[in-house]
Amino acid sequence: MQAFPAFFPLTGRRIVIAGEGEGAEAKTRLLASSPATIERVTGARALTREAYEGAVLAFVASPDADFCAKAAAAAKSAGVPVNVVDHPELCDFHTPAIIDRGQVVAAIGTAGAAPMVSAVLRAELEARIPERLGETVQLLGDLRDEIRARFPDLPRRRAFLRDILNGPVTEAADRTTAERGLRDALTSFGATAGRVWLIAEPASRDLLTLRAARALSGADILVLADPEKRDVAVLARRDAVWRALKDVDAEFLAKEATDGRQVAVIAPVGELIPLAVVLADLGAPHEALAAAAA
Repeated sequence: MQAFPAFFPLTGRRIVIAGEGEGAEAKTRLLASSPATIERVTGARALTREAYEGAVLAFVASPDADFCAKAAAAAKSAGVPVNVVDHPELCDFHTPAIIDRGQVVAAIGTAGAAPMVSAVLRAELEARIPERLGETVQLLGDLRDEIRARFPDLPRRRAFLRDILNGPVTEAADRTTAERGLRDALTSFGATAGRVWLIAEPASRDLLTLRAARALSGADILVLADPEKRDVAVLARRDAVWRALKDVDAEFLAKEATDGRQVAVIAPVGELIPLAVVLADLGAPHEALAAAAA
């Protein structure tokens, strides 16, 4: 990891944008929807320490390289992290490609090496993230205590949240409709929400389907036919429990699913078929997911 990603709370904070031109205008547009106070400074004032004191972040943009260097030095003397457009050598941090869904913010960075790559990846992810996801997350936060009371067991609570995020609540037209759907789900969510996901091992990670990627990201237990092949496994949760397929059997998988846990098995199709047969005989909830066509 070449750079550590971090999120700065912006409510009640002040951000300074120094300079003029398209770079400064772009940063202003980027931050327009934030709850921070955005202050634009130009000219001689932008070169003074006082202009930045008390700010949480500073951005500098100008076609004048000398102005950029002096403004950045002024911000740093005030103890404010600074980003200087087109001058990575002057930056304390790099601006990532951002997906903004209100309460949900995703950031993709390349440590300043290839910003265009970040932009391409952002465009791909934009299409996958529901437009109203931030409002759904805000609603989940407002009802956090009710959800915890209804599902005190973490795997069950995680399964419920996964179901909500993959369901119609995220597409609700307004807060009232979303809350009604969420409260209905709280009372109707099944007693057993575990599942075994049988994921055909793809030739490469980019052939993994979106449904399979979601199953991996939500799995409590990850079972690998070859634990040395980690290309796809990196998509799983960091706290997932790893198992080698040779060390488990269908009965183990069925019990974990019956107990409410999500289990993702990544293996060649030939090794998944007999598992699917036994899981079906045991009545265990399971689903087979094939790789996308190359």
